[in-house]
Amino acid sequence: MKLSFIQFFNKKSLNLDAKAKYIQIGFAMLANFSILSTGMGLGYPAITTQILAKDTTLILTESQVSWFASITAIACPFGGPITAYLTNKFGRKGTLIIIDVISIIQWIIIGFSSRSDAQILFIQLMFARVLTGLTIGMITTPAVLYSAEICHPSLRGRMTVLSTPFFVAIGILLIYLLGYLLKEDYRLVAIYSLGITIFTLLICFFIPESPVHLILKNKLKTARHVLSKVRHLANDDPRIDEEIHQIQKNSQSSVSKTSSLSIFREFSKPQLYKPFMIMLAFFTIQQLSGVFVIFVYTAQFSIEAGVSIDAFLSTVIIGIIRCVMTFAAAFLSDKVGRKPLAIVSSIGMFISMTGLALSSEFSLKDTQYFWVPAALLYFFVSIGTIGILVLPFSMVAEMYPQKSRSLAVALSLSYCFIVSFLTIKFFSTAFMAFGSAVVFAFFAVISLIAVFFSIYVLPETKGKTLHEIEKHFQK
Repeated sequence: MKLSFIQFFNKKSLNLDAKAKYIQIGFAMLANFSILSTGMGLGYPAITTQILAKDTTLILTESQVSWFASITAIACPFGGPITAYLTNKFGRKGTLIIIDVISIIQWIIIGFSSRSDAQILFIQLMFARVLTGLTIGMITTPAVLYSAEICHPSLRGRMTVLSTPFFVAIGILLIYLLGYLLKEDYRLVAIYSLGITIFTLLICFFIPESPVHLILKNKLKTARHVLSKVRHLANDDPRIDEEIHQIQKNSQSSVSKTSSLSIFREFSKPQLYKPFMIMLAFFTIQQLSGVFVIFVYTAQFSIEAGVSIDAFLSTVIIGIIRCVMTFAAAFLSDKVGRKPLAIVSSIGMFISMTGLALSSEFSLKDTQYFWVPAALLYFFVSIGTIGILVLPFSMVAEMYPQKSRSLAVALSLSYCFIVSFLTIKFFSTAFMAFGSAVVFAFFAVISLIAVFFSIYVLPETKGKTLHEIEKHFQK
């Protein structure tokens, strides 16, 4: 496994000093550990809603439990604007620290919540879950920006994929495992999650700030020191001067000195509004294709798809598949490119969802082909993860010009979470209202649209510098 991991990042095509490569990988991975708590918070309802509804001492109503599960989606869109301000004011590293502190508060509230009053318990859980929603909405911007800005272009694709999607998947898998090992005690699960989050907070203090942020804040001496470390170059190497000059040239002026109005005016320029519209369309396809919705309703998807094994075991299997395939996507995005990956992913999702729609209409439960629904569902998760699930989150940081990147990323993610809230609320009752076959058929249609979008609209960013991507949209 260790050899495979080294080989994964040890391609000759990277044309990058070996030590510099591993320094950049190391810092990017350490920074993204903060995403673990977000992933755990996202998957937490899957192991707690049944307990909250059946607790022998404090029973919450069905309505209260549903709010516990869904309120994070309402809070997510507010995280984007907040993190846009924080990343420019306090930097990428500083924002990650703030998010970890918020996560710590959230786990403390749940871990030490009331054991004697159901109403107080409900209020505490609601407040904690709002904080969870904010951190989910906040985490992608600083995490992806940090990976994109600290890594060489030849590493950027795989490291941005190994940012939000991979660590969210690991966080969800961790919470599933904690829920399995600590059954019937959601408070103890929260306390273990608290310990993990404190650990990720401590990690943040050992990583440098993004050199791009430092340059934008005119902290050139510190930026030079960071660049010399992450590029493995002497402090007076002319290549550092070239990189600093390029960053300054791209930004034109410090973001901290740019008025909000002038940043919004950037949306009239093709280098911003073109990628912005593409990313909004990409996130819409992602959310409506079912590949993200299954993230929340994993057990229900397994049941509706007709999977014959235990629903919780199926959830754990899907969690493992997502972790493995997200790691694979990080390699494939730079090996074959983003565009081919999106095309193959979309085609595979269309085939699997069409199959699930047919198997739902013509039940295979009592036939020799009873295993087909499970195979189709797991194939959908696998092929969807390597493309449509991870690519929007990884590409969002590299599509926008440097001057307005923080705001554009934050707005894109806010839109994503708004659509996510609507789809989660809708699809929670869609299976009951329309039936499994209709819902799966809808996902198949969206996947087919994704095929044409990937072929004719989505640009290729593989191997291109952030400046080259910006120039592409100026045409």
